[in-house]
Amino acid sequence: MINMNSAFAILLVFVGCCSNVVFLELLVRDFPGCGNIVTFAQFAFIALEGFIFETNFGRKKPAIPIRNYVIMVTMFFTVSVINNYALNFNIAMPLHMIFRSGSLIANMILGIIILKKRYTASKYISIALVSVGIFICTIMSAKQVNIATGTTEDESTYAFMRWLLGIAMLTFALVMSARMGIFQETLYKEYGKHSKEALFYNHCLPLPGFLLLSTDIYNHCLLFNQSAPVDVPVIEQAVPVMWLYLLMNVITQYVCIRGVFILTTECASLTVTLVVTLRKFLSLIISILYFQNPFTAWHWVGTAVVFLGTLIYTEVWTSVRTALRSDKPPKKAD
Repeated sequence: MINMNSAFAILLVFVGCCSNVVFLELLVRDFPGCGNIVTFAQFAFIALEGFIFETNFGRKKPAIPIRNYVIMVTMFFTVSVINNYALNFNIAMPLHMIFRSGSLIANMILGIIILKKRYTASKYISIALVSVGIFICTIMSAKQVNIATGTTEDESTYAFMRWLLGIAMLTFALVMSARMGIFQETLYKEYGKHSKEALFYNHCLPLPGFLLLSTDIYNHCLLFNQSAPVDVPVIEQAVPVMWLYLLMNVITQYVCIRGVFILTTECASLTVTLVVTLRKFLSLIISILYFQNPFTAWHWVGTAVVFLGTLIYTEVWTSVRTALRSDKPPKKAD
């Protein structure tokens, strides 16, 4: 049975993460290159919250040595920036979400290579399905880029090459994210689980790195200031609509991450994985239907295969059968 804390966490994950995707797409549709300012705002907000409530204004010492967080943060910062920056290279939001669902593949490959893990046949089948699903969606999106972008052959070739660069960036971020997960797993085994502490340092330590992106962030601040004003009832003042979208994106991102954190402390990893998988699928549906993103029948096939493979990976069917058997009343003795 799901307790009240688990139900509340699941609600936070679905409401926070799904609405976060909506506000991100509203930002990206008008300013495709705004990934850096969005990432900076998210990091700054979560770091400020963690500084106040997790470290008690810096007075609480970390349980995991800072040097380990520096390594983790370098990978985390790189993954976050590259994933957002890839949207500048003709990568549609649905493809972006589907491609990142391939984290299972990267995690399994690196787990075999680095941790010398071995998996069951169902795990390998699930990985094959996810790979096929992503391949289908990627190929179909490649055709759309070739056909829909550019009026001349040279422009179409340039657009396609930019798309390939975006795919390469997403692939690198996928592998780096999996490596970060393995590194984090080894840290937790050695020092114990400190998810909220890790959340703070992962968002606080990278902040100086945004100085390298300060020009781009400043330019997008100016662009955001020039966006259409919208009246905000609470403060009774007109605010540029892009700043409002950014604020809502930051808040919903925090709600999303906070929900996942509560869920990991209340539920088994299987439940967490299943909830996150279903959330990704719902976010994909919202992105396609609400924003009318191009999505062919083959895209739907690829998406279905990706999520089917993910569900098989979590062994949800085995768990359901076990739960049903355990719920059966014992037979009466003759």
